[in-house]
Amino acid sequence: MRAVTVSPIVAAAGGSFLLEPRTPEEVFTPEDLNEEQRQIAATAERFAREEILPRVAAIEAKESGAMQALLRKAADLGFAAVDIPEEYGGLAMDKVSSTLITDHISVLASFSTAFGSHIGIATLPLVWYGTEEQKQRYLPKLATCEWIGAYGLSEASSGSDAMNIRTRATLSPDGAQYILNGEKQWLTNGGIAGLYTVFAKIVDREAGGGKFSAFLIERGTPGLTIGAEEHKMGIRGSSTCPLVLEDCKIPKENLLGEAGKGHHIAFNVLNVGRFKLGVACVGGARHALAHMIRYAKERHAFGKAIAEFGMIQRKISSAAARLYAAESMAYRTAGLIDARLAGHGGEEAWERGDAPRSIEEYAVECSIVKVYGSEMLALVADELVATMGGFGYVEEYAAERTYRDARINRIFEGTNEINRLIITGWLMKRAMSGKLPLPGAIQRVMDEVTEPPSFGAGPDDGEALAREAAVLAAVKKIALFTAGVASQRFMTGLEEQQEIMADLADLISHVYALESALLRARKLIRAGRSPAAAAAAMTGLLADEAMGFAEQAARRVLAGCGKGDALQTQLAILRRLARFTPADVIALSRTVAHHAIALERYPV
Repeated sequence: MRAVTVSPIVAAAGGSFLLEPRTPEEVFTPEDLNEEQRQIAATAERFAREEILPRVAAIEAKESGAMQALLRKAADLGFAAVDIPEEYGGLAMDKVSSTLITDHISVLASFSTAFGSHIGIATLPLVWYGTEEQKQRYLPKLATCEWIGAYGLSEASSGSDAMNIRTRATLSPDGAQYILNGEKQWLTNGGIAGLYTVFAKIVDREAGGGKFSAFLIERGTPGLTIGAEEHKMGIRGSSTCPLVLEDCKIPKENLLGEAGKGHHIAFNVLNVGRFKLGVACVGGARHALAHMIRYAKERHAFGKAIAEFGMIQRKISSAAARLYAAESMAYRTAGLIDARLAGHGGEEAWERGDAPRSIEEYAVECSIVKVYGSEMLALVADELVATMGGFGYVEEYAAERTYRDARINRIFEGTNEINRLIITGWLMKRAMSGKLPLPGAIQRVMDEVTEPPSFGAGPDDGEALAREAAVLAAVKKIALFTAGVASQRFMTGLEEQQEIMADLADLISHVYALESALLRARKLIRAGRSPAAAAAAMTGLLADEAMGFAEQAARRVLAGCGKGDALQTQLAILRRLARFTPADVIALSRTVAHHAIALERYPV
């Protein structure tokens, strides 16, 4: 049965959040879930509680068959079939429902890593680019986890530089087989997979060259050797192995997609991988925050629970606010994808191959969700260890594992450094191609900042969270102004200025985070929902944080773009844009913490 998203969500253009205002009704939030989606979330939560958490020790110890058995239990509930068409044994759910499953089962990073890799980067290439025969042969096995999937793109010498792979494929003299040679590194599920999606360059024996392409390789294929398990800092329960290909012969029919078009497969599927990774970070952080709050209530010092201390409450509120922003962005993005797919024929569009284009439309949002979510989880894990003190540093307690596990999220699915370059670069390319009216928006801000300041009331003064809305408007202008200055200074050479690109990406990310939080809080307030007070307080904390960060990042960019009188003029404009009324963040922090402590969990 398919779950259907019925909310009137606008399929806004990717990246348009930086240029256009949105109303609460136009964005999807977790409060918009329909009854079927709520049941899916509850089923995933129950699976996490009853199946995953009791098996933590076995998974982390890599007990033989433990991970495979747990993946198959998840598949029994349909979790592994969410994005597979029905005719191949799948459920073809909407993307919000798929997001809910990833979110609510992510209580153990080792399992969520294995699961996420299987349903995402290991399965979607087949769904999107496989031939009918390939889909019939492999997708039913992947849907039930009879076979587990793995994805081989990275190599020891070409991690982020994916197009520079050394693995080669040649067509046999009789044209019946491809012969692959090379090595692949860091394959999640590598030691337990039955099917590998492997990338190589097809080399013509006579003409040379190399066509970047994807291939399907079954476990047990002669010439395919699975290397030893890597001993990792974190996610120790997940399988991570290299692959060695030595004259590995596969049928020519196992070419996935078109020869020379492997980069479309690699990069489109990674957009989903990044998004789902950010979603998994949301689920992991929610679990860690609940642990932090329970410990703070149980641990006593100086005659009272440490949850009563202001500094502990600040840790709780800071973690909760970042989680709120990440969660709001994640579900907003899922709603955008669903709305766009609905405009192109719904799940039929997903099945006939329009999905990659719909996902690519939101590549910048997917990268933001990944970067912000992974860094949010790192903060939550760190504050959990800090709250538990010495106990948090001991292997006997889950905090130590959570801290180790969190680090990998900033590395795989494209490092956060690479994703920051993608965020800014993608927007600039869209602007140059005319698909995003960024130059016009930048010019309007440039024109505005040269006019005398206006002291009139803004359009949001009568609405809830008017101060936060004003901060959002100012941060947007700072981001556009700074991007304009950088673009004028470096022109087409901007992409070579990585530090500036990264600062611009963070400015853009804070806009998406604050706007998503603000719109969600306003929707909760209008509906009179009980979490509204906590959401409003967290939005207030995020607003002050966003403005503080925006001003610092903009100063770095401006100083890197100019000097002398020009720089002083630009800094004066920045001071004008960054003028705002700060909130009583101590009171806001206490409000958030009190709600969370009373509920013993994330307060929304």
